[in-house]
Amino acid sequence: MSTENEGTAVPPAPSAPPVPVDAPAASTPQASEAGAPTTPIPPVPPHASGGAQGPELVHAGPARAYASAEGGAQQGASGAPQHPVPGPEGAWPPPQAPGTPLYADGGAGGAGGAWGASYQQPAPKPKSGRGGLVAAVLVAALVAGGVGGGLGYTLAKDNDNGSSTTLSASDSGGSVKRDAGTVAGVAQKALPSTVTIEAESTSGEGGTGTGFVFDTQGHIVTNNHVVADAVDGGKLTATFPNGKKYDAEVVGHAQGYDVAVIKLKNAPSDLKPLTLGNSDQVAVGDSTIAIGAPFGLSNTVTTGIISAKDRPVASSDGSGSNASYMSALQTDASINPGNSGGPLLDAQGNVIGINSAIQSTSGGGLGGTSQSGSIGLGFAIPINQAKYVAQQLIQTGKPVYAKIGASVSLEDSTGGAKITTEGAGGSDPVEAGGPAAKAGLKPGDVITKLDDHVIDSGPTLIGEIWTHKPGDKVKITYERGGQTHTVDLTLGARTGDS
Repeated sequence: MSTENEGTAVPPAPSAPPVPVDAPAASTPQASEAGAPTTPIPPVPPHASGGAQGPELVHAGPARAYASAEGGAQQGASGAPQHPVPGPEGAWPPPQAPGTPLYADGGAGGAGGAWGASYQQPAPKPKSGRGGLVAAVLVAALVAGGVGGGLGYTLAKDNDNGSSTTLSASDSGGSVKRDAGTVAGVAQKALPSTVTIEAESTSGEGGTGTGFVFDTQGHIVTNNHVVADAVDGGKLTATFPNGKKYDAEVVGHAQGYDVAVIKLKNAPSDLKPLTLGNSDQVAVGDSTIAIGAPFGLSNTVTTGIISAKDRPVASSDGSGSNASYMSALQTDASINPGNSGGPLLDAQGNVIGINSAIQSTSGGGLGGTSQSGSIGLGFAIPINQAKYVAQQLIQTGKPVYAKIGASVSLEDSTGGAKITTEGAGGSDPVEAGGPAAKAGLKPGDVITKLDDHVIDSGPTLIGEIWTHKPGDKVKITYERGGQTHTVDLTLGARTGDS
């Protein structure tokens, strides 16, 4: 997956006031600026469904838009008209992502969304310009202030007749105590258990993302797109805030869920896993704290609130590969390329989600001529779902998806998820003997609700199904011939991404 380093333009310095004639000249310091990697999020079909449509979403992952390494990552768009709702084996892989979110880190796996921060190459130091003049003015001001202070002290000393009272100020502000419930307290406890991940393919392409300690055995949870570059013989490292860096290997990854687990080699014995919360109990308005490496700036902490729940998000890596679907937690905490895979915490420091994608207003998506950044619309995979996926990956190395056994259209729609008349690759749209067939569903039926959740499109249905586990019983509401029907359905299972 290609990535690119993107520097931040330095605005011209404001004009400086004249320097006092008697002020000593100040040397002009040289400012250095490092290029920030960026990475893009997955492409979604041109007419992504209701829940998944809107401004382009980008992976918040590796610092490639995900956010990332050098090389122009371009986000592709999939025109695939339909996608199997995890159904017949032949119906997989999942459909191309509707045009929406970008990986928040610009992650690996292709140039696309903004899932993570990309692998950074050192950038040459820019020449100093007007900044030197400003520095000189500041030095002159400091010198003038020193002279004025000295003169004032002398006058006061001369006028002191011994009857004046001297007031001394305390030289200490007292001890600083940061309670566990404060943002500083949460950050202080959580930062040592987060890592900055650098993934590099055998061809040298890569990106930077984030991950967090899952257990004491050295397992780290992150996004699939963050580590995708290192899956086939690439290089993978994880660096803690204290500077200690470890080689790592991919234990398992799930494209559809956009979740991956890596394991540290020679893991330290003092690892402290972050406490996992309950994403089902999260409420709109709850405080959130995000930790990640936006644009390669490791160990960055930002805050916000839960803006919405159950937000349908379909995103891809921009390389034309399979899409990722989620019923996401939406937050306005600042999330940028490079944040992908990092923890979204509640006010008590419990992990409630994995930062994965951001909304982008960039027409070309991340990885083009411009780099997308935070506009207050970030999306995280609910931790209840991510925990289940991570445990499956640790146990078997492969993801397990819930399915109904039918293919649905991914075209724009606000009326529901329509079962297509033809499945992927010419397969049957309704799997013979599958869950949908047993429930009596047929091609042309339009699914409008799954339990109490309104279904407005195919991607929304897929994301909602994947919040469940195989064997779960759900209630499906659908329309056929102008009539509304409701049936109970037991979800089936599919193992692996292909």
